[in-house]
Amino acid sequence: MSEKKQLAIIGGGITGLTAAYYLQKAIQNENLPVQIKLLEAGPKLGGKIQTVRKDGFIIERGPDSFLARKQSASRLARDLGLEDQLVRNATGKSYILANGRLHEMPRGSFMGIPTQVKPFLFSSLFSVPGKLRAGLDFVLPKSDPKEDQSLGEFFRRRLGDEVVENLIEPLLSGIYAGDIDQLSLMATFPNFYHVEQKHRSLIKGLNKSIPKQKDSQKKEKQGMFLTLKNGLETMVEAIEQKLEPGVVEKETAVAHIEKMTDGYQIFLKDGEKLSADSIILAVPHEQAQKILSQYDFMQVFKDQPATSVANVAMAFDEKDIQQDIDGTGFVVSRNSDYRITACTWTHKKWPHTTPEGYALLRCYVGRPGDEEIVDRSDEEIEQIVLNDLNKTMNITAKPKFKVITRWKNAMPQYTVGHKQRVDTVKQNMRTYLPGVFLAGSSFEGLGVPDCIDQGEEALQHAREFLKNK
Repeated sequence: MSEKKQLAIIGGGITGLTAAYYLQKAIQNENLPVQIKLLEAGPKLGGKIQTVRKDGFIIERGPDSFLARKQSASRLARDLGLEDQLVRNATGKSYILANGRLHEMPRGSFMGIPTQVKPFLFSSLFSVPGKLRAGLDFVLPKSDPKEDQSLGEFFRRRLGDEVVENLIEPLLSGIYAGDIDQLSLMATFPNFYHVEQKHRSLIKGLNKSIPKQKDSQKKEKQGMFLTLKNGLETMVEAIEQKLEPGVVEKETAVAHIEKMTDGYQIFLKDGEKLSADSIILAVPHEQAQKILSQYDFMQVFKDQPATSVANVAMAFDEKDIQQDIDGTGFVVSRNSDYRITACTWTHKKWPHTTPEGYALLRCYVGRPGDEEIVDRSDEEIEQIVLNDLNKTMNITAKPKFKVITRWKNAMPQYTVGHKQRVDTVKQNMRTYLPGVFLAGSSFEGLGVPDCIDQGEEALQHAREFLKNK
């Protein structure tokens, strides 16, 4: 690498920002002869990470936290000098709304799968036949090896429909905003498949593979999630401040990319063009397909669905919550006639987000089969949410204010066969588009740490490519 190479990063969400930030560090620390250009189509960086700071409230429009055990996000926060901002969620009871009432989440559930028999047997969430059917997991043989299958097919076979629909489905579908009978097991939770293949019984296998808590940990249960005191967007703002002037170009949409004899030409929608030796394409799958539409192997992303969802944050006076509940929130069984899919009691889960004397609730609407709700007016969505909250918490007052965020076709669906499709595309890119790397929530994980991991991995590949160019 004797002369300066050009690395273009397309997409200014957390994936692209991570790649840009760590590359700039490498340039400074290792004197790398590389120049970075980050192109973002919109007016601001961060993608779905957006924080509203209003009247002392901290409200997230997108993700509100990340899993603490996935360490890349907290490592990035510390690297940015934000260690003192990291805060864990308060722990408390979680509930499932089913059959018209709130049921406590059975103790010992892991992602909705019972790992302790006694709490499950005494749970009001399931009928006696439902409990007996779930018990068949102890005697059923392991399934025949399969390249992929839906989450629904896998869990229904092991535990039966009732446990799936009242416990597993509301939790897992909530993460992906998808249909459990369409979502890919191997692209979302391959560990469950491997546990079953190794131990036969899913319940027994999880009991053996989940690390046992020490007595000291049991007494002082720690929250599983982390966020930043002033909102997750603090991380985006910190990266933007650290990137050197001229690196970021906002409101710069890419039309398409062409491979040249030596490197690539990036054609912008305003008619301008840029040259690059290597490219990290950190955009949603449909954008990636349009930018590389001349390649037939990208066509699979035309068929990859994406669902629409909305979230509604509402601030109330504490006294307006007439039926206060001891816990941090609930998810809703799809067998219920509620339009909301979940509700977080943000003031209890994240006390730092809410001034004293107030309550902050964050509700979610939109799911496969009920996506039209996202297109309703703010007033209609507010009324639908308030009607459901009134049924569960006896809230009749109007909120002090609300923040409604719509995410249109923004939740990529990892349907059955997703992992194989992405692997095939990446293999073709290595052959026909050497030096172009895909990364982001559409491909290999949509949590904040997953996107950070993909940004780092794409950067590693790009550095290796440039080194050998």
